[in-house]
Amino acid sequence: MGGNCMCSYHGIVRLDSIKGPAVDIMGKRARPGLVVGLVAAVLCSQCPAFSSRTPRATRVPRAASGPSEGRVLRVLVPIAEDSEEIETACITDVLTRAGAEVTVASCSEALQVRMSRGLKVVADKDISDCKGVAWDAIALPGGMPGAEHLRDNQVLKEMLQEQKLSGRLTCAVCASPAVVFAQHGLLESSATCYPAPKFKEMVGSSWKDAQAVVDGNVITSQGPGTSLQFALKIVEELYGKDKAEELAQQMVTKTA
Repeated sequence: MGGNCMCSYHGIVRLDSIKGPAVDIMGKRARPGLVVGLVAAVLCSQCPAFSSRTPRATRVPRAASGPSEGRVLRVLVPIAEDSEEIETACITDVLTRAGAEVTVASCSEALQVRMSRGLKVVADKDISDCKGVAWDAIALPGGMPGAEHLRDNQVLKEMLQEQKLSGRLTCAVCASPAVVFAQHGLLESSATCYPAPKFKEMVGSSWKDAQAVVDGNVITSQGPGTSLQFALKIVEELYGKDKAEELAQQMVTKTA
């Protein structure tokens, strides 16, 4: 019955290494390692040290795989002058439908931001007021030169780097995967972006022709026409595929 117990309640214990006199349990003499194991098994019924077979790994939504289960998830959407308004609207709308608390943050001097086609959007906060928060996802719209403004914002750069290192979702669409993520070293081995040659060159050999690409905790997408699928992919990663499919059906569209 020896083995490593990796239950979070008591850390890693080599059960057969526990020494001491045998104790009586229900009329039977038992080694102390077994006693510890029985207690641990009560605390953690799925502890691998006591399982007779290895359970099949199942993919679970990020929100359900840790202490975030049951709370409202928080999504940050940074914008700047000339960010793309369709992409911004799709991200904020779809994640709100999913139940997330969405905060739009201005990376410009004022909260009111003029978008790439002239639409004026009033952000909820300045980006500097969003530091120090464990965002479940940070999702960047594209647009030019809006993506360059996002790239050049030092506060956002630091937040994105911390987000990536933490393992939380780091997402970008259109020009932003190339202009922001590639320039800041945030891309992994596979990504997509707006399929213009100059952006594809920035992404390099990892570029894929797909509506949405998930690589680790990084999600990328191509442009205004794929921004619904981009937002639904974020929903899928946070809430699960069933939720993403449900929202897609409600909005008369499809997931990527």
